[in-house]
Amino acid sequence: MRDEPGTGQMDLVRNSVSRIRGRSHRWLATGALAGLLLFLSGSPAMPEPTGDAPARGSAYMGIGVLAHDGSSDTLPPPPPRASQTEGVDVSSHQGDVDWAALWGDGTRWAYTKATEGTSYTNPYFTQQYDGSYASGMIRGAYHFATPDTAGGAAQADYFLAHGGGWSKDGKTLPGVLDIEWNPYGDACYGKSQSAMVSWIRDFLDRYRSRTGRDAVIYTATSWWTECTGNNAGFGATNPLWVARYASTVGTLPAGWSAYTMWQYTSTGQTVGDHDRFNGSQDRLKDFATG
Repeated sequence: MRDEPGTGQMDLVRNSVSRIRGRSHRWLATGALAGLLLFLSGSPAMPEPTGDAPARGSAYMGIGVLAHDGSSDTLPPPPPRASQTEGVDVSSHQGDVDWAALWGDGTRWAYTKATEGTSYTNPYFTQQYDGSYASGMIRGAYHFATPDTAGGAAQADYFLAHGGGWSKDGKTLPGVLDIEWNPYGDACYGKSQSAMVSWIRDFLDRYRSRTGRDAVIYTATSWWTECTGNNAGFGATNPLWVARYASTVGTLPAGWSAYTMWQYTSTGQTVGDHDRFNGSQDRLKDFATG
């Protein structure tokens, strides 16, 4: 058992803390105190948060798109097309959504964030998910993946237990796996490309085994290339929702020759994140029923 600090050590602590209090930078004080704790305890001290990372659970679809891919602000937004159907995606950041206003603007489908990891549920999920349905929209739910916190199958189970299910009612879209930049740390969640592919497959296999539907993959081409090695193994089964804030969709990830949905802006009317379904409203209904 370690001896209690002696008088000389305690004097050192008091003198050091006194000097730290005179500093103007909080991070310096934190680092010095961590070092003193290490000196007294003989065990490593956990690093303090930098303050730059958002709170766990606050991630949303497209959180890294502007930061990593940017936006073609000098180009016009894609023109409306009769062959495509307008949609939105929402999370707790939007709070209670004015669904009537969105319907009036021509929005016909919506996705709501349901879960993140295996511990977060969107507190606005009911208003957003049920509200879009009540307005006449076809709606679905998405899961923000955190592959560094739990396995793919476990996160699929959590998603399904908290609003991520699917039913063949013509008004419910298949669940979405939102797999993109890690807002809390390493872009690829500390995983190798092969390990990331395995994690994604575990999530998708569990979702299909429990619902009978293949989940949609939401991602950006640059993230997919970096973190999966541009794996082409999902295009034959899983619809693609690609993120690119520009007037054209650009290059798609390997394995997909076409996108099902496209998140084209984060500055749309009423709700910032706006999307296009690559088909008419009748095709959207067909997609909902599977």
